[in-house]
Amino acid sequence: MEATVLQLLEEKMEEFTSAQRKVADYILKHPTEVAFLTTEQLAGIIGVSVATVMRLAYSVGYTGYAQFQKDLQEMLRNRVAPPTRLEANVKKLGKNKLLLECAETQIANINNTVEFMSDEAINSAFELIFAAKKIYVIGVRGSSSVANYLNEGLNRLGVDSELLIPDSGRLQAVLVKITSDNLIIAISLPRYAKRTVEVARFAKTKGARMLAITDGYSSPLALLSDVFLPCAFESLSFHNSEIGAMFVADFLVTGVAIRDSKKTKHNLEEIEKVATAFDANLIK
Repeated sequence: MEATVLQLLEEKMEEFTSAQRKVADYILKHPTEVAFLTTEQLAGIIGVSVATVMRLAYSVGYTGYAQFQKDLQEMLRNRVAPPTRLEANVKKLGKNKLLLECAETQIANINNTVEFMSDEAINSAFELIFAAKKIYVIGVRGSSSVANYLNEGLNRLGVDSELLIPDSGRLQAVLVKITSDNLIIAISLPRYAKRTVEVARFAKTKGARMLAITDGYSSPLALLSDVFLPCAFESLSFHNSEIGAMFVADFLVTGVAIRDSKKTKHNLEEIEKVATAFDANLIK
């Protein structure tokens, strides 16, 4: 069986220089984090030169750090099959540790997601949102809850946003009307939803802008997007956690509200009037 990226590092550890060993050791201890760091970010965290990181990638047979990172991301997706991951985590957990372990895992997902996102990507994401004449949000399976949350949040702020339902007749009608003034926010984590990628790819042919919430550079959504916001997705069970993606969605809603606070205040006041007039299941 072909050796994984981490196995290659372990096998060649003795051949590395002291600086390269520092890099290899950090990667072995923090593979999920490194999967989303640029060369400069990784070098800065460890305190070595960018050249050292590059030479490490060369020494294990890669043409550069980008290829090394792509294989690392792919390895992380397939490292443990879902049932095996669940069995492994059950074995290491005591009877009373599950709650704490779950909490720590999700806190780590949020912290890693924060570290993954650059100021440049964040600012570009908000620029796309505010420039869009209309926004369409899509997420399938586990990501559908994130898509719904983001769409509802944007609508409450007065943003013209619509949730795309993958298997509805409405989807085809919307895709026909998409223009370069529109923004698609596509959400998907491994294993990627085929319909989400199809919609993103078609929307690009219509000139629409694309904001992706996904896991990393090798994601098909990242490759299609104008901007993508990466998120961590570790869990103790068989599934990929959507907590990191939900955090990004909540951050976007909060950011839009704060960056355009006057419009937000006005729209929320108008919604309150309508809700009161219709007695919309509100507790008095």
